[in-house]
Amino acid sequence: MSLVFAGVCSHAPGITGRASMADQALKDEFHARFHALGEQLAAARPDAVLIVGAEHFANFFMNNMPAFAIGMADGYDGPIEDPQWLGIPRTRVPGAAALSQRLIREVMQTVDVAYSEEWKFDHGIMVPLHFLTPGFKLPVIPANINCQGPPLTPLHRAWAFGEALRRAADSVPERIAIIGTGGISHWPATPDSGRINEAWDRDFLDRWVRNDKQALLAYDDVQIYRDAGQGGFEIRTFISVAAAARGRGELQHYAPIPIFSVGCTIATMTVED
Repeated sequence: MSLVFAGVCSHAPGITGRASMADQALKDEFHARFHALGEQLAAARPDAVLIVGAEHFANFFMNNMPAFAIGMADGYDGPIEDPQWLGIPRTRVPGAAALSQRLIREVMQTVDVAYSEEWKFDHGIMVPLHFLTPGFKLPVIPANINCQGPPLTPLHRAWAFGEALRRAADSVPERIAIIGTGGISHWPATPDSGRINEAWDRDFLDRWVRNDKQALLAYDDVQIYRDAGQGGFEIRTFISVAAAARGRGELQHYAPIPIFSVGCTIATMTVED
């Protein structure tokens, strides 16, 4: 078939874990937009959703940090964090091992990628799934880009990874959706937690909506760290989705919510040939 849906969203743990502490109107609008993204995803009738995320030392550590990894299991458990803290019950999420293997084989034609039959989902995947796949019934294929352990995956390689994911999706008969999850500017687990650089976020989102490859790849990590914090390194997941979709984006929601420690984002991108 082909890629049938593309979108991006925030994944900060406060989105569910600190929902009761947020401004009610801001929280309600954001959660509603998140659920609406799930409805759009369902309307595309995917057989599986490929979630490109940036996990947080839940599975990969500095003794073995792949630039890219894709899950290859029949099922995944999550959240790895305390369910009460995250506000999401621990559950078993269905995978698609055989489909994963076919996608991995195709990705490896152009991008070296690690793969794993054991993967514990942290908030980076569980928060989006909580809104996008109520009941956790849609098969999930997790993919990780190294956004946390320097030396980080270069931005142009994140773009190449997205291109490889698109070729892989186009090579199988199943209908594949892709969702990129991460933050834009945020400073998690630091004294600056809760700080959000709205101007930087909106500039990045403008580049993403236009799918301006040159502008998206013009950032360097020193500048990202200065202006968007270490959480800003997660723009790699959004960049990979832009490369895979090839189209133009639509920003459906953006609001800086400090108690969630991130500019809360929902966006989709048309899938072009």
